[in-house]
Amino acid sequence: MPIEIGIENEARYTVTDDMSPPHLPVKVLSTPDMVGMIEGTCLFSVQSHLEEGQATVGTHICVSHEGAAASGQEIVIRSRLAKIEKRRLTFETEVSVDERSISKGTHQRAVIDTKRFG
Repeated sequence: MPIEIGIENEARYTVTDDMSPPHLPVKVLSTPDMVGMIEGTCLFSVQSHLEEGQATVGTHICVSHEGAAASGQEIVIRSRLAKIEKRRLTFETEVSVDERSISKGTHQRAVIDTKRFG
């Protein structure tokens, strides 16, 4: 099945203490951990659409982090493939906790040939 605009994915994660920045006195989701989960959500949305010998790699991310998600809370990450330009895929992303948006943005991934890594 080819990669097409409109592919969506949703992933749910429970925030844990180890996802918290060490410099804060409270246990909340760090931006780097959130970014990693956003990337994974986008990656897995198209993984089954790739041809053998192909993979995707992250090339750009632009997201806000406008609210907190405390340790123990569940976050929901949604991605939608919004644009395809040759091998570059652009996703619209949103992260929410308790139905409250804490992040919106875009993430780009490039389709690569894994045979070039050998």
